[in-house]
Amino acid sequence: QVQLVESGGGLVQVGGSLRLSCAASGRTASNYALAWFRPAPGKGREFVATVTRRGDSTLYADSVKGRFTISRDNAKNTVYLQMNSLKPEDTAVYYCAARNLFPSADPTAYNYWGQGTQVTVSS
Repeated sequence: QVQLVESGGGLVQVGGSLRLSCAASGRTASNYALAWFRPAPGKGREFVATVTRRGDSTLYADSVKGRFTISRDNAKNTVYLQMNSLKPEDTAVYYCAARNLFPSADPTAYNYWGQGTQVTVSS
């Protein structure tokens, strides 16, 4: 079992930045690939970004590529999502997720989820 707790959400203006954090507890976070998702209308949870267990490879949704950066610090059992150049369409609850071994863009592949943190981008 691993528990995930997100933080760092808030209200920001268009073009602004936020950094989300997700702290993992329980089993060693370095055993898990970590990812961020957000709800999309009619699509359930939409993939945002994922990072491998060692942090040496990342994958992004096209909608955030070049604006968002996912990273992790295994010594702190924490994954981050740096969000720059925010747009109104980035407004959502952002969820952190973990799965054993390899990363995936499929939300159904993830075993563990946090409670989410709200990001609101105002124009």
